Amino acid sequence: ANPRQNPLFDPSQLGTEVTYRELRVFQDISRHRTIAADVYLPAHPQGPMVIMSHGFAADRHFLKYLAYHLASYGITVVALEHPGSNIHALVAISQGVGSNNLLPADEFRDRPQDISFVLDELEKLNHTDSYFQGKFNTNQVTVIGHSFGGYTALALAGAQLNPKAIRHFCQNSQPLNRSPADWLQCAASELPYRHLNARDERVVQAIVLNPIIGDLFAQDLAEVKIPVLMLASTADGITPIIAHQLPSFGQLKGEKYLLIAQGATHMSVTDISYLSSAMGQSTLVQEVMDERANPLRKMISATGLAFIKQLTPEAFLYKPYLSLDYVQSLSTKGMGLRLTTQLSADINLKIGLLTLNRSSSAQDGKILSPSFFSRLFEPPAQKTGYLEPIFGSLLQQYYQD
Repeated sequence: ANPRQNPLFDPSQLGTEVTYRELRVFQDISRHRTIAADVYLPAHPQGPMVIMSHGFAADRHFLKYLAYHLASYGITVVALEHPGSNIHALVAISQGVGSNNLLPADEFRDRPQDISFVLDELEKLNHTDSYFQGKFNTNQVTVIGHSFGGYTALALAGAQLNPKAIRHFCQNSQPLNRSPADWLQCAASELPYRHLNARDERVVQAIVLNPIIGDLFAQDLAEVKIPVLMLASTADGITPIIAHQLPSFGQLKGEKYLLIAQGATHMSVTDISYLSSAMGQSTLVQEVMDERANPLRKMISATGLAFIKQLTPEAFLYKPYLSLDYVQSLSTKGMGLRLTTQLSADINLKIGLLTLNRSSSAQDGKILSPSFFSRLFEPPAQKTGYLEPIFGSLLQQYYQD
């Protein structure tokens, strides 16, 4: 079925479920962490549930529009906040901070544990709280993560953090050639662990939006066997597409989809600019966060919903919206949108990840042509040997608000 020929069903529009939002605060005494979470509860919850993980120096409101959208289709959403790497943590350490101290190394371990802990607490509420009883499907969870949250989601999906590989990268890369994400991932080099396995079997899908990946998993995502939907933006100056998304997508072995947003930036996926556009005002990293990014947000709402619905009996109704035809139909002159399930052999050769056993054949419409990716090999110019000015702009706006 051609989704554009079905005007009665548009998954990019809000559904019919009335949604209630409630703040819950969980105390992990053993790790001394207080985790705030917004619960988006539909009137008639059904199917899988979603956990949302924000990026570095963000908060649980970063994807609020997406949480409401999914809940309007009956999906319970829990957007949690990671102490230690949210905006409040950045404020707390802002005085006299150096680039190597912006992100505590333990956050790479604690973030996945935050989600596993919250899932444990939600399961308790299923049995002990009369209001929430039976409303959290903790055995069928999709984790949606942006940026550092993308790392968090992949770690829960089975990717193993490799501090040794990170140390090798950080010792051999030129500081002035690093992207902001490269500087942040180097924080993990201080971890003493050889490998860190945070796999949680309750997580059955992952949606990773502009994820920080780089060398965090030693360029090995073969252990991620669950379905993954990944977003990469061609003008992303924080997590450049060549270093952080394309190689990793090629390593995934399970069902996978790659969304490409030409002209979009790292923060384009959020609508937070309508309230406060701190990153959009940065002079070091230019961000597209206004109405120009609406096509991207519409695409994420529709394809994210369709991806999650593949876990339900309604899968066949939503499958047409996980297609190049549908995604491309949402493109505008300023923002081209594409979907693929694998990269062409030419692209794999260019990024140095073509393996001998990789098939170069695929069904028509499943591989994006090399011409579409021509601009990807001209990465954004934003590079910095220091992070303070970039995240300082966040702090300045935060204090003003």
